[in-house]
Amino acid sequence: MRTTSIDRGLLLLRVALGVVFVMHGGQKLFVMGPSTVAGFLASLGMPFPYLNALLVTAAELGGGLALLAGAFTRVAGLLTAFTMAVALTTVHLANGFFLPAGFEYTFTLLVASLAVVMTGPGAYSVDARLGRSGRVERDVPAVVSDYRHAA
Repeated sequence: MRTTSIDRGLLLLRVALGVVFVMHGGQKLFVMGPSTVAGFLASLGMPFPYLNALLVTAAELGGGLALLAGAFTRVAGLLTAFTMAVALTTVHLANGFFLPAGFEYTFTLLVASLAVVMTGPGAYSVDARLGRSGRVERDVPAVVSDYRHAA
């Protein structure tokens, strides 16, 4: 399989997202602990706070590891996107756009996760090695097609 700058760009995107989610999931698991995360979720009025604390921690840590490897990439992207959508709407949206409390960072992670869902993992991934990248060749205008073959 011939790799392209798109595949290298997808690798960079997956690594950046993966590192961020692994760090946040690891923080929830090893630093804060599930009980602290559950207490925060309970303060937001979220139902089943302990279960949701475990789920969000697993989604961030497991999803981040999957993104780093490019394994089950679209599922991992959906999980991380969902956690960011919940965080955006329940915590950050009311605080405006800008950090430190606003939604800009959460929004960026949400959209980047969705981009990975839409594009797939790229060539540098476990999914591609196993033949499950989901890559679909699309019809492109002749000019773009000619450019691709000339590169």
